[in-house]
Amino acid sequence: MAFDIERFATKSERVQWKDLSFDDFREKPLPPHTLRSLRYMCDVEYHTVCYLRDLLVTPAHEDEDVNTFFTIWNREEFWHGEALAEVLGWHGITVNFDALKAKRLKVGWKDRLDPVKQSVLGNVIGADFIATHMIWGAINEWSASAAYTRLADLEGHPALAELLRRIARQEARHVAFYATQARKRLEASKKARVVARFALRKAWAPVGSGVMPEDEVVHVMTHLFSGPDGMAEIRRIDEHVGRMPGLDGLTIVEDAMRARGVAA
Repeated sequence: MAFDIERFATKSERVQWKDLSFDDFREKPLPPHTLRSLRYMCDVEYHTVCYLRDLLVTPAHEDEDVNTFFTIWNREEFWHGEALAEVLGWHGITVNFDALKAKRLKVGWKDRLDPVKQSVLGNVIGADFIATHMIWGAINEWSASAAYTRLADLEGHPALAELLRRIARQEARHVAFYATQARKRLEASKKARVVARFALRKAWAPVGSGVMPEDEVVHVMTHLFSGPDGMAEIRRIDEHVGRMPGLDGLTIVEDAMRARGVAA
């Protein structure tokens, strides 16, 4: 079934949280390890605009549906960050853009070169490069949806769990777009399949890697995906990837987890 981009654009709305009982955090605050994971998630959501910057210097910006999606996607991810910042604020943790900017500046020259690298690759490979961005985005959104659902289940706080599931439902819509685009583009071009497989095998890493300190990446991945249930979620993501044209047999998400000491 084709993804209805017009329906997605017209039905999009900011994630809601004002109706949730965050007052409960006064009596039952979240534990430090959960707040640490939430802070990571919040920062990653706010950094979506930087990922968008890198996408827009590639041939992807010439596709009308992709451009429409990027606009709405960036807006929804921003509101995910706002919602998570609200939860953190109830625990005395302030998230501000000066801190986010400082974190981005610490990445240094790599961050400044990323859009240049993406532009060069995009223009050399051409429109087939869009397939790599689409499957990459699908994996990131599958991972995000799984992460929010896992944290909701692990923590069990009613208001937090409801918020995280609302965010996960929006992430699932993002998955639908990326996966639809990826399948269509991979089916259409052998070159796209070869490039995407190579890029995923050589370069994919958990969302937030390269921006967040590695010990924070390890904490979040261990917190959310260690143990049999967590690893089952990871393997489901790899199964989704493996059903894409030309990507059978890849286990990039499980490989990335195991490289960081995350095990069943």
